[in-house]
Amino acid sequence: MLDAPATKERAARQPSATVDEDRETLLELFHQMVLIRRFEEKCAESYSLGKIGGFCHLYIGQEAVGVGSISAIREDDYVITSYREHGQAITKGISPEAVMAELYGKAGGCSGGKGGSMHLFDKTVNFLGGHAIVGGQIPLATGVAFASKYQETDKVTLCFFGEAAVNQGAFHESLNMAQLWKLPCIYICENNQYGMGTSLARAMSLQNIAEKACAYEMASEFVDGMDVMAMRQATQRAVKRARETSQPTLLEARTYRYMGHSMSDPGNYRTRAEIEKYQERDPIKIFTATLKEQNILSDKDISDIEAEVKEQIERAVRFAEESPEPDPSELYTNVYANPLS
Repeated sequence: MLDAPATKERAARQPSATVDEDRETLLELFHQMVLIRRFEEKCAESYSLGKIGGFCHLYIGQEAVGVGSISAIREDDYVITSYREHGQAITKGISPEAVMAELYGKAGGCSGGKGGSMHLFDKTVNFLGGHAIVGGQIPLATGVAFASKYQETDKVTLCFFGEAAVNQGAFHESLNMAQLWKLPCIYICENNQYGMGTSLARAMSLQNIAEKACAYEMASEFVDGMDVMAMRQATQRAVKRARETSQPTLLEARTYRYMGHSMSDPGNYRTRAEIEKYQERDPIKIFTATLKEQNILSDKDISDIEAEVKEQIERAVRFAEESPEPDPSELYTNVYANPLS
């Protein structure tokens, strides 16, 4: 686990990582993380009110991973992930309105109201879905990267998954094929240290996930997933490798989720003290301090961004509530390639 010295190291390292970035980029990273945090808080509220049904997995605490890594790719690159994907979907370009409407099960949602929280999808921004089967998206990402290479493009694929997926056979089969065939895929393990209610220490013999790439002679890197700049720069290195040499990379982003596995999880397997320990290293708090120290972000900027984000969230909720229910005929669409007559 990341300890206090790691926090001090990040505080010293993050300012130097911002030197080569323009102010607009840094403020956009900050805006995206705040947007995701407030969006997820509103999701929790709406779920508690019964406006969102089914399963709902929140990204609170992990914002730096999705924002930092997706900021390092192009619009035409691909992202595929698991069911904790609201933040990644928004960062890749799906509007908060379309995401919130999907959570509400409305026709205006990005999946027509039929996917819900766990199955966001939008091919127009190359966001290839949240996938509910643990590790199920990993071979799919490998196939997408194979297609990019076969078509002789320089597109890369980011594949997000939790550490529990590493114990699935599909993870190992995919890494083996990706390295063997030299596929431009970047596998990002969001290691939030708990697979549902089971700690990493109880489920995995080798807990340094980045080291597992050695079995396939694949490039790998351990990244502080609470540091948005560390995530951005590590992904930039992996993207460069993928575009220039068509080589895959495994990134282990050590992070932490502040909420339970899902909204139905009381989280009794963790102590309040443990959660508070990681909240001291909140990725938004750390980045805020860095930007203020460098006179990039003022108190007024923070107030303005918070106000803008609040308006975005309110607009998303209004859109979701006003969007119609899916037509009953939609029950039969997109089920078969050749619809039944």
